[in-house]
Amino acid sequence: MRRRKKAQIGSYAEARKKRESQTAYLMLCPALAGFLIFTGVPILALFILSFMKYDIISAPIFCGLRNIKHFFNDHTLPKVYFNTFKFAVFLIPLHICWGMLLAYCVSRMNRKVQYLCRTIIYFPAIVTTASVAIAWAYMYSTDLGVFNYFLGKIGITVPWLTSSKWSIPAIVIFSLWKFIGTAFLYLFVGIQGVPVELEEAAKIDGANARQTFFHVTQPIITPILFFVTITTVISSVQMFDEPYLITAGGPGDSSRTISLYIYEKAFRAYDMGYASVLAASLFFIILILTLIQFKISNKWVNYDN
Repeated sequence: MRRRKKAQIGSYAEARKKRESQTAYLMLCPALAGFLIFTGVPILALFILSFMKYDIISAPIFCGLRNIKHFFNDHTLPKVYFNTFKFAVFLIPLHICWGMLLAYCVSRMNRKVQYLCRTIIYFPAIVTTASVAIAWAYMYSTDLGVFNYFLGKIGITVPWLTSSKWSIPAIVIFSLWKFIGTAFLYLFVGIQGVPVELEEAAKIDGANARQTFFHVTQPIITPILFFVTITTVISSVQMFDEPYLITAGGPGDSSRTISLYIYEKAFRAYDMGYASVLAASLFFIILILTLIQFKISNKWVNYDN
């Protein structure tokens, strides 16, 4: 009798588990279909077009390894990738460190001030990049810009958009103002989720604010910090809007990124085949960087409170 009852319970649990799995797959189908149509198919087309000569107007023609040979002989490409990684070197630590600092400071304020600060910090992230980029381009003007007006008070004039030396700092400052709200919001939510009991226990044990942050708060929010790092690396390497709208990649090639270069080859030079090779190279670089971060994450990301 007991065996029969156990068998019935086992079969019921198995049937329930099967129904739950079927429901889960059914719920995932729309998202999976959207991914395959809008991401999977374009990626497949990307690798196919890498072996084609295609100018959008005419039918694609197979050209073998011509585009790949052009990739290795393109003298502009090293400069473009150098600019891309230069942006990443500046933006990744700035976004993460300043986002963490702002999140920690705001989390220690009272609720009304928190609401105001959250709104002020995150608001630029929801404004369209094109609209604010035009305003910032005027503010960067050498003769009429707001920045040079105040710098002129101390006898300094900076050619923000006309000098290859200052074009990257100008874009970095704008990007930091525009997108730091995203990193801030994730980290702020993470800090808000840290159990108060742990921080109070650390204070009772004699830990100061710095020790409490680095030994209690920071280890607990490492999963969120890891997510912010991954997304910040990807967005920095894929940077397009800022150089396109503010400097147009100039002066010269001083602020031209790989994403902007892909756009120019695809929709200005109408060389979709070579643009596909460039996009494929960017795809593999981001893939490698992401895999490296996942590999390293085992050493510092803590999933157990």
